[in-house]
This record gives sequence, C-alpha cells and structure tokens, in this order.
Amino acid sequence: MASLNFSDIQGFVLSSYATKMPCANYLLLKVTDVKACKAWLGSIIPQITTGTDRKNDFSLNIAFCATAFRSFGFTEADMISFSAAFQEGMITETRRQIMGDTGNNKPDNWTWGNDKRGVDILLLLFAIDETELKKKLTALEAGILESGGVEVVQSLPAGRQPDSKEHFGFLDGIGQPTIEGTGQKERQLTRTGHATELKAGEFVLGYENEMQKIDPLPAIAGAPEFGKNGTYLVFRQIEQHVHRFWNYVKETAITINAQAGVADQDKLAAKMVGRWKSGAPLAEYPDADPAPTGTNEENNFGFAANDQSGAKCPIGAHIRRTNPRDSLFDDPKMSTLTVRRHRIIRRGRSYGHRTEDVYTDDREERGLHFICINSNIERQFEFTQQTWVNNLNFAALDHETDPLVGQRDPNSMFSIQGCPARTRIHNLPDFVTIKGGAYFFMPGMAALLELVKER
Repeated sequence: MASLNFSDIQGFVLSSYATKMPCANYLLLKVTDVKACKAWLGSIIPQITTGTDRKNDFSLNIAFCATAFRSFGFTEADMISFSAAFQEGMITETRRQIMGDTGNNKPDNWTWGNDKRGVDILLLLFAIDETELKKKLTALEAGILESGGVEVVQSLPAGRQPDSKEHFGFLDGIGQPTIEGTGQKERQLTRTGHATELKAGEFVLGYENEMQKIDPLPAIAGAPEFGKNGTYLVFRQIEQHVHRFWNYVKETAITINAQAGVADQDKLAAKMVGRWKSGAPLAEYPDADPAPTGTNEENNFGFAANDQSGAKCPIGAHIRRTNPRDSLFDDPKMSTLTVRRHRIIRRGRSYGHRTEDVYTDDREERGLHFICINSNIERQFEFTQQTWVNNLNFAALDHETDPLVGQRDPNSMFSIQGCPARTRIHNLPDFVTIKGGAYFFMPGMAALLELVKER
C-alpha cells in the first residue's frame, strides 16, 4: 500500500470539501507580469490547503495551465516531461476531435479558455457559508489587483444543492473511486456499503497505478521530482438546458405511450441516466424508484450477472458509458480490470439557481463546473470521452452517443433494450453546451515553492 506524503499533496486532490464547505468560487487568472506574479504566488502559498490540514472555515487550492509554466521560464526540455494533452491544451484540433468540441461546443464559442480569453492559473476557493466565501474572495481579489502580476479573466461561483442533486434533478457524486492509502475506503463503506479503491498512482503522481507502473513524473531543471504528489486537473464548464431535456423526455414518453404521465417521464429519464432521481441504480431497481422523495447512494452493483443485455439499465445509459463496471467484455473480471485503469475522480459542483419549472426556459444559465483529477489525462479523462461517451459503436451499439452529454448529429439516437424488441428514440438535441475549459496541473507543495524561484 502506498504511503502518501499528505503534507505535500494539495487538499483538493484528496477531498471535494463538499460536506463542510458547500460554497465555492473558481477564479480563472491570466499572468500579466511574471516577476510580480511570482511575488503574489509566494504570498498565497502559506494559505494553500494540504492533505494534513483540517480547516473548518475555508480551503484554497491552486493549479496551472502549461501557458503559465512557459511564462515562468520553463524550457521545452522542461515541458516535454508533462503529458502531451497538458502541453497542447484543450483547444487544439486533435483535442477538439477527442472531446467532441464541435458545432455549438467549439472553443470559438466559449466564454473562457479559448484564444480570445485564455487562462493561466486556477484558484479554487471553498467556504463554510456565503459570508465566509465573500470575505475570503474579496481579500483574494484585492491581493490580485494589488499584485500587478495577474488579472481575473473569469470568476465562477459554484455550490452544492442541499439535496446534492444536479440541475436535471438526479443525485450527483455517487460511485466515486477512493484512493489507496487515504482511509477513504473505510469512510465510504460506512456511508454506502461499497467502495472501489484504486491505486494512489491513478490520481497522485509518483506512486504505483493500476498497471503496477508509475506514470511519467514531470521534471524540470533543478527539480527532477517536480511532479511528485501533483495531479492533472480537467475543468469544463457545462451549461445544462434543463427545459430542453425535460420537454424532450415528456414529448418522447407520449410518443411511446399516448397515456404517459409523470411516472413514465421519470422512468424514461432514468433510462437515459441509468439511475433514478434518488440515485438508486436501475440495475437493482428497474421498475420504480425505491426512494422517490429521498436519496439512495447504493453503488454495490454490476451489470454482467443480471443485466448484461441492458434490459434493466440500457447499455448506452450515461452511468454505464462513463463506468461500464463489469460489462465491457464477455469476461466480467477482465472488464473490471480494464475499467479500473480508466477511472477519474470528479470534484465538480453546480452553478446557477435551480429552476422552478423544468419545462419552461427562464433564460437563466445554470449547469455544472465539471472538474476531475487524474494522473494521465489521455488514459483516463480523454479515453472516457472518446472511447465511451462519444463512441458511436460503444458496446456494439449503432450510431449512438451518451444520451445526456454525448456529441450530437441530426440523427442522434438512444436504444432502450427490451423483450421482444428494443425501443429506440431519435433526434436527441443538445442537452448541454460547453462554455469553457482547460487542462491544469495541480503541483505538490514543494513544487509550488519551486515556481516562485528565479529561473
């Protein structure tokens, strides 16, 4: 078992802070003067939360784009040690194709992270309540303004609904893997009765991963272990079109059954997601939500033994694409082993007010700040996006992508397996739109101190 250096790992790698600190704000920054930026960075490093801190009022973490490192004087010899995806950034043609960032989602349309509004640094602030958040945010912004070395490109408020449901209405954050050597497995077992523990190297650089290897460690001149205890962070701002989703579900349910009511709509939506609104998995509860007014974090299930055909949870459902569990191949053990090598840990939160009427467009923007951590962007996050989420032939399906967040074309479809025949729904519109995104590196504390040195 890995022995982690918690004092050198930023706290966000190990915790989402969701329970104690539901209020958040993400500051996207641009470097304007390197020397002044380094002085500012040196002033905030003492405030950065580590894996040994037990703060109750606020937490602060920081991550950097490749552009920031280049501005700090990293040479190409330094940069080559980082992953290709991180070096390139999210908006190159190659990465656009991998991500499905075309049409309405192309970076030209983003509000940040593109050529027009590029970012270098990400500050992640979390607080116990809105009062504390405002106080800390005001102080941070004042320090940024005074520094003369960085400027705010975008300030993104975020939070977590009291019932932990995202804007489409489904319980969020279920089924996250735990990190070996952190004690997370025991805590999750106590709460949900199940936990998938993965090698620390899947999420923290410098440790063994699920392939019994160590992912390449970023190294720079004078600091050969610069990347140790760091991680790669993916950030994508995703607008959710709630009215579009529920109107499509309502109209489609009536097309399938003219007498369809609210219960039929909820069931169709659950088929697309793979869980009921409460979070209960269809693989275990195919007929009705066991907790229609509450929550169900059950995660101790697979698909191979009782639902390989998709009769309970459709093969192309969102949760089955993003985590196929034991159903990827005919051999459940090989499936489980393979899937373990492509997991991510999500750390995102919702933004915007919850709509009062899911069928009406109130013209307010709302969505999800999708954030995940992984040690290998290509093997973990990008693989999931390209090979599972946007794969037209995932698990032998025909011309289908993820029904919730997948790339669309005019004939997008979704199959609901059944006997004697499947039901296939057509012309799925975009239920989400990408508003911004970037790849970041979240260094360990020793690496942060290296950044403020003259190069």
